[in-house]
Amino acid sequence: MYAIIETGGKQYKVAEGDVITVEKLAVEAGSDYTFENVLAVGEGSSVTVGAPTVKGASVKASVIGDGKAKKVIVYKYKPKKGFHKKNGHRQPFTKLKIEAINA
Repeated sequence: MYAIIETGGKQYKVAEGDVITVEKLAVEAGSDYTFENVLAVGEGSSVTVGAPTVKGASVKASVIGDGKAKKVIVYKYKPKKGFHKKNGHRQPFTKLKIEAINA
């Protein structure tokens, strides 16, 4: 069984036992989190698609922890002007383990 969930403006296809990284959530490590925005649920060849979400469906996940992604370098340069600007960014994320899909 799999589900398509939405969080942080992105969509993820998940199954039980998957470990995913999503945009940072305001939850503690070791706690549980429930996704209510389930866009589709499927098993085998049968798929239930919501309009926009599947009623009564939810996905339960346990929070493994938080972290930061690899650094992305942003470099701005204007030729013949002597302008250089270097900046770095590390996007925070939350790592989750999918425990159950309730359809």
